[in-house]
Amino acid sequence: MPTVQLFVTCLVDTFYPETAEAIINILNNLGIDVDFPLAQTCCGQPQFNAGLRMDARQMAEHMIRTFEKVQGEIVSPSGSCVHMIRHNYPELFVDDSTWLLRAQALAKRTFEFTEYLVDVLHVTDPSTSSKRQLNAHWEGILTYHPSCHLSRGLGIGYQPRALLSQVQGATIVELPESGDCCGFGGVFSVTHPELSAEFLKRKIDNLKTTQSPTLVVADAGCIMHIAGGLHRQGQLQNVVHIAEVLNHQ
Repeated sequence: MPTVQLFVTCLVDTFYPETAEAIINILNNLGIDVDFPLAQTCCGQPQFNAGLRMDARQMAEHMIRTFEKVQGEIVSPSGSCVHMIRHNYPELFVDDSTWLLRAQALAKRTFEFTEYLVDVLHVTDPSTSSKRQLNAHWEGILTYHPSCHLSRGLGIGYQPRALLSQVQGATIVELPESGDCCGFGGVFSVTHPELSAEFLKRKIDNLKTTQSPTLVVADAGCIMHIAGGLHRQGQLQNVVHIAEVLNHQ
């Protein structure tokens, strides 16, 4: 049985462990074993985005060392954290040829969850063996918010939608202005709270027009931000990670 390494990310590990459990269950059902390097930490994205490059570099070095000790591809439930490893780690080490090579090697092994399912395991390919097919079921309406780092940073757009289209019982409706940022943006929501609040308000207003009780997202930061806004408004819509939908029977 092939083995992948789960890079769980801070927010999933702390606030959404059910997302990690769903990913492990899905991969196991697809014939993939999952390991979890216990020494993994934050990827350093908050520090990087705040301009604290030396701090981010120290965290990147630790992450590189941690995953160099284990074999297999690395799968993560966060497009923003994968973007950090794939694009920002090489930027951090552009002046250090030794560490740059190590960062690039890690980047090549690292995949966002939906990207891994579609582009590596080919689970949405009709010709794929039944052992590599999802068997998700979700009754009702679903709408999807494409997070910024996932869609624009990594270019992962069709993969989550292709996976959702295979969920039995679900009706997928398009979220108006779906490409607009939800306002989280990591430290952006802290450094620019007024702008962040306005982006969030627009996102929630667009969600209301879909009449969908469930918003599907592929990044925990967006989930936390949008769910918090809905809670403060007294709205009843639920925000879930796509892994939880794909794991639902």
